[in-house]
Amino acid sequence: MITSLLDRSHLAVPDRIAAVIATSAAEVDMLASTYLVDYSQRRLVPLNPIAATSPPEPQDVDGTVGGRSFRLVEVLAGRHVGGREHLWLPIIDGVERLGVLHVGLPVGTSIDDGPTRDQLRWLAHLAGHLIASKSPYGDEFHQVRTAQERTVASELIWSLLPPLTVAADGLVISGLLEPANAVAGDVFDYAISHDVADVAIVDATGHDLRSGVIGALALAAYRNSRRRKLSLQASMELVDETLLDFGSHSYATGIFGQLELSSGVFRYMNAGHPSPLLLRAGKTVRSLDAGRRALLGFSGPPKAHAEEQLEPGDWIVLYTDGIPEARDEERNFFGMDRFINVIERCAADRLPAPETLRHIMQSILRHQHGTLQDDATLLIVQWAGGGELQLNAC
Repeated sequence: MITSLLDRSHLAVPDRIAAVIATSAAEVDMLASTYLVDYSQRRLVPLNPIAATSPPEPQDVDGTVGGRSFRLVEVLAGRHVGGREHLWLPIIDGVERLGVLHVGLPVGTSIDDGPTRDQLRWLAHLAGHLIASKSPYGDEFHQVRTAQERTVASELIWSLLPPLTVAADGLVISGLLEPANAVAGDVFDYAISHDVADVAIVDATGHDLRSGVIGALALAAYRNSRRRKLSLQASMELVDETLLDFGSHSYATGIFGQLELSSGVFRYMNAGHPSPLLLRAGKTVRSLDAGRRALLGFSGPPKAHAEEQLEPGDWIVLYTDGIPEARDEERNFFGMDRFINVIERCAADRLPAPETLRHIMQSILRHQHGTLQDDATLLIVQWAGGGELQLNAC
């Protein structure tokens, strides 16, 4: 099955990947349906259904077995149908959650059969890599994952973002932004090497196409500076110069940080942005208020970076002001207390970083009855000091 999938995938265009997966599974008498999560992470949508007579139905991320498999990155048993036992398997690329695979096992095969489960785990991992690698070559996956039409500004931002979640030894970085279809000026980025993890979050002024362009320019300048190995101070100065060249009133807030992976020293600079939160043992111990300078897009006197010594297991939570300032119809803020409470409850439940972000965003959307009035972006950095981090629930 695995070699068949590899052989069939080389020349397959994106909208044939689901068929390739199903055909390869059928060669060993398995039934396979592929689901991708929408960008708002609320629904699992079937990708290019094969059986025209009974196409798979979308699955809610909350309240279904398939959704639970996606949320907790676990293999879960489904219903026993037509003499076959069924499994739901998370589809991941590295550690980024892309969707789920629903598989009907060969008649008479138990879900507890070890070799079969290993084979399916490889199938799901390979499906994740194929979906991620084929995604730039067509629009099929994007169309399936887009619940509402995107604005041009949102299309620009999403085209620039890195994968939402990445992990390395002792490190997890995960980001999320809403509204998925209309985000304008919020961006984030990261890069990991053997000794340093670089992270950044930027919130451009306004909420229109110009905001998206400002955010894109800030992100491009940041990546350019990072690849030239400039210091944090020099990186921010390059962003300043880039936005000044673009024109007047091209401003943004932002935080640039560098984490030494061996020591846990976190260096950062803050350009008018909300202070990051530091979580230790699942509790918010303080905000990181130092390292401040003027907004991005202003030239001014040089400022020094700040440093924070992390302990194994610490979280750094970066966010834009659309999180605490989200208002309900009575103009009540979501607020920092509620924000911190949701984070700490997720930490206590040992949820993976991407699921923590999804919980926070769902809480904010409920507070605003499903419609955000401003971009809301989150970026979580978890450092374990060489230890293991929770990528899926216990």
